[in-house]
Amino acid sequence: MAGNATKAFQYLDKATAAGWENVAHVKQDTDLTTLHANKRWQPMIAKLEAAVAKGEANYNKPLKQQLDSIMASDQGGRMKIQEVEKKYGQQSAEMTALWKEIEATDARNLQRITKLLDTHGWPRKSEVGNTGTQTVFLVIQHSNLPTMEKYFPMAKQAMEQGDLSKSAFALLQDRLLMWQGKPQIYGSQLKGDANGKMVFHESEDEAHVDERRAAIGMEPLASYAKRFGLEYKVPAK
Repeated sequence: MAGNATKAFQYLDKATAAGWENVAHVKQDTDLTTLHANKRWQPMIAKLEAAVAKGEANYNKPLKQQLDSIMASDQGGRMKIQEVEKKYGQQSAEMTALWKEIEATDARNLQRITKLLDTHGWPRKSEVGNTGTQTVFLVIQHSNLPTMEKYFPMAKQAMEQGDLSKSAFALLQDRLLMWQGKPQIYGSQLKGDANGKMVFHESEDEAHVDERRAAIGMEPLASYAKRFGLEYKVPAK
């Protein structure tokens, strides 16, 4: 997006070497669209797919394929949000239609994921990879309060066993606390205020929130805030 294709491909290669495996996301991500015509694009995709195939040799392939399909559908509509909002506006009929499409997709995905969790349990990283376990988290994160409360203990156990990243679990925990009307722990959740402006939900012991974030590999809250066009300053300790 900065117009530096060489650096972009260097970082994509580093991501592949570090174990990035979400091929579908790379192909869908509109942030990378300008790279598609570059002669380095197809070799990069081929290298990524080869690395993923090698890593997936011992995976539960049918389950992995099912989760990959769910991930693609979960993210597909959400990747259109920025473009539709920019073109038509946040309150437009087009945006309303897109959100209805996303909600319908979420409902279908939730049925599939809850059935999986109820019959199989939280999938192990060794059988579906990082992307597979992340997919389960995303669908639960995009669900409702009763569903999150039901599967939160299972997600906690998955995190403790190394089958869900600590940062993903932190997002789930923060959202659950916010919806329960309680202060969050890691400052990851935002909400609309009375004027419709996005603000951070209240955090427990906010002066030390960055220390908690750093402990699980999350960026400082000020950097995170910039993603939403917000300025944030940690309160004095």
